[in-house]
Amino acid sequence: MILDQAASRLEALGNPTRLRIYRSLVRAGSQGSPVGRLKASLGIPSSTLSHHLKTLLAVELVTQERQATTLVCRANYEVMHELVGFLVEECCADASCGSAAGNDAAA
Repeated sequence: MILDQAASRLEALGNPTRLRIYRSLVRAGSQGSPVGRLKASLGIPSSTLSHHLKTLLAVELVTQERQATTLVCRANYEVMHELVGFLVEECCADASCGSAAGNDAAA
């Protein structure tokens, strides 16, 4: 994942309403959640929900599928895992393992 892509996705999740929507979709699992259910469970007006879903769709954190007359939204778990991996892939890369501070605490 490139830095600009990660930044766009994190920016999308930086809005409290979008983060609530996204977390709700993550909890829903692979079956996803119909837009009407999201609206009801989160108490978000249709136009507001649509606006925020559009942003999450644009950065590929969410997918949508029409099933007859119902629009089902799903968290894109592959993209979510890529983003989390990007955030932690260089964890402690510039620090030595078993730092002196950690050794002092054990002594």
